[in-house]
Amino acid sequence: MKTVKIIVEKHADGYVAYPVGVEGVVVGQGDTFEEAMQDVRSALKFHVETFGPQVLEPETPALDAFVAEATI
Repeated sequence: MKTVKIIVEKHADGYVAYPVGVEGVVVGQGDTFEEAMQDVRSALKFHVETFGPQVLEPETPALDAFVAEATI
């Protein structure tokens, strides 16, 4: 088992979740936070089963995740 950091975004029409520091693109979504987390866990499990456990150990792993804002 490996712990993966997950970013969850709340939008007007639901939630979107994606892991940080994983090789490839994995996204989950749902009407609630819990549904999005369940969906991204399922997608991540499928991703690892399909491409192998090495996708969880990229060359430069993410040490932390932050949320910031920028005015443009």
